[in-house]
Amino acid sequence: MKRTLAFGGLVATAGLLAAGLAAPAQAAGDVASTPLATTKIAGKNIAAFWLAENAANLIAATPFNAETKVVAKHVSKGGPAPDSKPGVVPAIGDEKKVAAKSKNVNLPKTTGKVFFSDGFKVEKGADGKNHVKAVNPHWCSATSVQSAYKNLVATAGSCVYDTDSNKATLENWVFVPGYYQGKTPWGIYVGKQAFTHYDYDVYEDADRNYAFVTVYNGIKALNGNPEIGKKEVSKAEYDQYKPWVQLPVGEDGKYYVWAFVDAGALGANVGGQGLAYNQKVGKPVFVFGYPSGSHPDGNHAFSGQTLKWTYGKTFAVQAPAIKGEELVGTKSSFTGEGALGSSWLVNYNNGRRLGYLNGVTIGVSDTDSNNRYDTSFSPYFDGELYGVYSAAKNLWSGSIV
Repeated sequence: MKRTLAFGGLVATAGLLAAGLAAPAQAAGDVASTPLATTKIAGKNIAAFWLAENAANLIAATPFNAETKVVAKHVSKGGPAPDSKPGVVPAIGDEKKVAAKSKNVNLPKTTGKVFFSDGFKVEKGADGKNHVKAVNPHWCSATSVQSAYKNLVATAGSCVYDTDSNKATLENWVFVPGYYQGKTPWGIYVGKQAFTHYDYDVYEDADRNYAFVTVYNGIKALNGNPEIGKKEVSKAEYDQYKPWVQLPVGEDGKYYVWAFVDAGALGANVGGQGLAYNQKVGKPVFVFGYPSGSHPDGNHAFSGQTLKWTYGKTFAVQAPAIKGEELVGTKSSFTGEGALGSSWLVNYNNGRRLGYLNGVTIGVSDTDSNNRYDTSFSPYFDGELYGVYSAAKNLWSGSIV
């Protein structure tokens, strides 16, 4: 389903991968954009949905596995080719810096998990109270990337667009950097607008299985517990909140909802990786993600609880079962569950924990048939990827508090 387009335009670049190189412009018709949380109140409803009852819905979420385990073929000749000159976008804080080498592998602060569900239901518990429960809550891996307002997340398209039910996007979408067992150290970032390539949105073309999502400022519960703080609102505003955000009407007849704290912009809190596109296949790459699940032989190598990494050179891969004609792969023992959306970073600076995003995991494969996954694969990041990124990188979101 890959289409060839003519590109033009210029972009300023920095770092070790490119300098002063031409970058492609992207036709707006090849970008699919879908709203997520369109109002501040909708955003607070979603954040509270995940924070409620000591983050019970976050803890209950399971790793997402959308067609990640497929047969992939290592292509020795040919493979993905640049559609224009190579280029890069520097990471947040690296706009005027040159990367240095380090022997240590320090994990990036930019990584985390995206959470989503098929909706919610309210159930009455043994305590007689109503409790909100997520319907099929899942998570993927993701990373913060450079953008004009420090508010952009990159992940696999299948972690944003619902290709199973053909709904526009997955529901209740949030990003939690540094997530660990219900803890949200830098807050919850509610998705505002999702961007992917038209060919993925319409044809589910694996060569375009990537997404960029603008997020609102992070949100934290007052003192870490949304049930501690309250805020007075009008009756009209009160009625726009979901039941789990509404507090009982006070004896004074006034209306109250949970109070939240603005945690600030995503990139200001954890930084943001740069972006590289139209690079030569064969570069070394670090893959950072949260793999979970078992290998085909039953070995349960990863829990999905902590961030893991692998390292290796990229090579050309094809996966016809998911319309993957021009993919790139790297040797990796990551299992598919949870690793979906893992960030591929080239020229990673271990000291600064920054590099250039040059891929996102969309699947894994056992290429030597020994019942162990040995390869992760990603779309090749070319000028059309840069076009989708360009449509997303300048969108303002701001605070929802």
